[in-house]
Amino acid sequence: MTYMLGLRMEGRDVLVAGGGRVAQRRIPVLLEAGARVTLVAPDVSAALEDLADGGRITWLRRTYEPGDVAGPAAPPYWLVHAATDDPVVNAAVAEEAEGARIWCVRADDRHASTAWTPASGSANGVTVGVVASGDPRRSAGLRDAVVGGLADGTLDVRRGRERFAGVALVGGGPGDPGLITVRGRQLLSQADVVVVDRLAPTSLLDGLPADVEIVDAAKVPYGRSMAQEEINRILVDRARQGKFVVRLKGGDPFLFGRGGEEAAACAAAGVPVTVVPGVTSALAAPAAAGIPATHRGVAQDLHVVSAHVPPGDPRSTVDWEALARSGGTVVVLMGTESLAAVADFLATRGRDADTPAAVVQDATLPSQRVLTGTLATIAHAARSAGVRSPAVVIIGDVVTTARELEILHTGNQFVSRLATGRDLQ
Repeated sequence: MTYMLGLRMEGRDVLVAGGGRVAQRRIPVLLEAGARVTLVAPDVSAALEDLADGGRITWLRRTYEPGDVAGPAAPPYWLVHAATDDPVVNAAVAEEAEGARIWCVRADDRHASTAWTPASGSANGVTVGVVASGDPRRSAGLRDAVVGGLADGTLDVRRGRERFAGVALVGGGPGDPGLITVRGRQLLSQADVVVVDRLAPTSLLDGLPADVEIVDAAKVPYGRSMAQEEINRILVDRARQGKFVVRLKGGDPFLFGRGGEEAAACAAAGVPVTVVPGVTSALAAPAAAGIPATHRGVAQDLHVVSAHVPPGDPRSTVDWEALARSGGTVVVLMGTESLAAVADFLATRGRDADTPAAVVQDATLPSQRVLTGTLATIAHAARSAGVRSPAVVIIGDVVTTARELEILHTGNQFVSRLATGRDLQ
């Protein structure tokens, strides 16, 4: 049986004997807890040497000697870790610690340890520690299950939880609900109100408690749309009612997501704002299609632009002339309707009409499909295939590189996935 404690290590001394993999795992956690760490070992890993060189730990560059734990020259240690690769040395360290009534964790023999290190993790302001009879693998598995449940809201900690305030602008990623960040998932599970975009991972909403208010703030291209001013008003209004509001957006809030406007509206109203970055489709769509946005020897620059208004439109602030002269990769968002105008402009202002191009629709979702062509053909191919929003356009030689990579790596797991009908066509 064990008696669980949460040790407050701020400013307290800890001795670690051994400089290998176990020490490399445990010392950073001790430092995060505020402990003063002394490491005794003739050799240490590169990461631990870096900590010593930076003055974050004290390194005694020798083997363990009797008296290191409780001798007259030793600091008053509160905890000892015996983590050498020699059981005899670990036993000697543990014996000296036992004689001095200092708790000791033995990495090589849990049955000879006076203390066990729990598998620990945190989510939503809760720290979880699991000790499964000292079995580290079982402890880690249980820890992961509990922390995962706290993070995704499966374990409801809304009652008695830390209260969040204001508005969180959460980037939900490109579509696949598994691509939202851990922090984004945590905040979503704590929301009182969720104001959600059409392109956000909306399947996550089904796991929220029934009393969470869901506000549909969809902006359908050339269709139904909630005005940005109304979205701003709702965010401020609900936050002023004392509710925690999550603005769940597709991609990243600050990349063509009007998150800056929403943050400014909240700030002007005195509402605190938290911003959680998200995986943008500008990078996720090429990656999901097996297209490297940059590739050594092929493309060293990447341009991400919006084409919700086409080249030549006075409302456009994009330097399309410069992009036509560039040899780098161009990723076009919100360009489904203006694809023909974009391709024609680039081809007539400097880009070779045979420049490879691709369109990725519904990136990362089961409905994802990829079309390829050239600047001269891609618009017709997309129109003939009935491509609709959301779709991302990639222009540049990296599209050809994707084909070459597929040939070089045929048979691996990634290419096998691409070959299921969503492959480059």
